[in-house]
Amino acid sequence: MSGSLPIPALPIAPAPGHGMVDFEERVNFERLRSYRTSRIQQALEESELGAVLVFDNNNIRYLTGISIGEWTREKLSRYAIYTRTGEVVLWDFGSAAVHNRMYAPWMKPENCLSSWTTMRGAVPPDAGLMTKAITEIKDRLAAAGVGGMPIGVDILDIPLHSELVRQGVDVRDGQQVMLDARQIKNRDEITLLSMAAAMVDGTYHDITEALKPGVRENEIVALANKRLYEMGSDDVESINAVSGERCNPHPHNFSDRIIRPGDQAFFDIMHSYNGYRTCYYRTFNVGRATQVQHDAYSRAREWMDIAIQAIKPGVSTADVARLWPTAEEIGVQDEKTAFGLLFGHGLGLALHERPIISRLTSLENPMLIEEGMVFALETYCPAADGVSAARIEEEVVVTASGVEILTRFPADELFIANKY
Repeated sequence: MSGSLPIPALPIAPAPGHGMVDFEERVNFERLRSYRTSRIQQALEESELGAVLVFDNNNIRYLTGISIGEWTREKLSRYAIYTRTGEVVLWDFGSAAVHNRMYAPWMKPENCLSSWTTMRGAVPPDAGLMTKAITEIKDRLAAAGVGGMPIGVDILDIPLHSELVRQGVDVRDGQQVMLDARQIKNRDEITLLSMAAAMVDGTYHDITEALKPGVRENEIVALANKRLYEMGSDDVESINAVSGERCNPHPHNFSDRIIRPGDQAFFDIMHSYNGYRTCYYRTFNVGRATQVQHDAYSRAREWMDIAIQAIKPGVSTADVARLWPTAEEIGVQDEKTAFGLLFGHGLGLALHERPIISRLTSLENPMLIEEGMVFALETYCPAADGVSAARIEEEVVVTASGVEILTRFPADELFIANKY
């Protein structure tokens, strides 16, 4: 026998075990960090920026591979730079910088610093911490050979912007560069997104068993939070639980409403595993369903399926958005009010990345869909009874010929929980 045996292709979106093992490759974090670095390097080279200065936790994680937890989100207490010359510096919260020097060997120890944080203004401006922060950042930019070049910033508050301008920094929009970098996922990112979705698959099974008359929406939210953290979620960002007369119009939240027999109820589970997120709706009926509730679900499923069938590389977001009904056709006054109901959005380290698919934005500003994009598709259809509504969401990976679906909990037909 001569020659070598062919190696079968790996699944596009596997969901392996979470532990480290020696008998198979799962997520290769070194390859993941290298890929993300190459993406931001390319995005910077295609821009006029000398560096990006980021305060968003998701962008910090993308650049550095370091996360400190949900409690720092929106506090602007951490920041990082990445220069077109390949230098990455992280200013982390207090003693976290020491931890990073000990446990993040891919970072240069001298580039793991403690931040000058004002705690969103709680530290009095006269303390001068913002001035020290910008001065130190400028020194690092100059040392990296990009001093004097425009700097892209993702999030700005007024004191930060004022100090950057006062010190002569040419501030540009850095969020667009970061989104350019993040929109195409590699195999490790896709695997992490698939693993996160698998955790929600299991959570929805638990929800169907608990979804009975007398249970409250907030109890389902508590159940889902507990189950996800038990499975290894690092952040349950939000869970919507909407039932009965709260389904129409969609309030995008949860309450303490008691679920009743025959209610239509939908849930959206948003959590992350190793930073990579889900946005994953499912609709159920409790015990029984009326014909109009079945009809609403069937229409929402039809709109989902025609979108999935249309998606492949080279198709535009406008092509997909046109397949969905207008705001008026679903009983909403305008596309601004309907935004987020018939909708698509990228998924990654953030809940909303590129591409965005919506009749509000995509028809006049289309974007080409590319292989390696991962995004969620959402449909919503109010029922003829005036109170019920169906909500479906599928997460998809764009392949060379179409899509692979990450979200696996059954959704072809309306699921009747605890049928009687």
